[in-house]
Amino acid sequence: MKFCPKCEVKLKNNGSGLQCSKCGYTEGGEAKPTKKITEEEPDFSLLAFEGNEGEDTNPTVKIDCEKCGHDEAVGWMFQTRSADEPTTRFYRCQKCKYTWRDYT
Repeated sequence: MKFCPKCEVKLKNNGSGLQCSKCGYTEGGEAKPTKKITEEEPDFSLLAFEGNEGEDTNPTVKIDCEKCGHDEAVGWMFQTRSADEPTTRFYRCQKCKYTWRDYT
């Protein structure tokens, strides 16, 4: 696993090398193949996002917004506590853009 020397984001395989998805830095050389995981549950991203970023790639789930009551939100998971504790799920309402977390 390699990280971008400019912004410290994990470099991703773009087919011809490694590339930073944040700043566009590229590193040539042979990239290792990536493994695609298919699950029954929604595939939550492990990265948080700002603004509208990630809304096209992260799954939409049926959950009531704590602020406006709308029943659809984008969800993702992030490890906010120690590794022996479960990940924290974050949700962002599709209607009012309110973001909240679920520790369970």
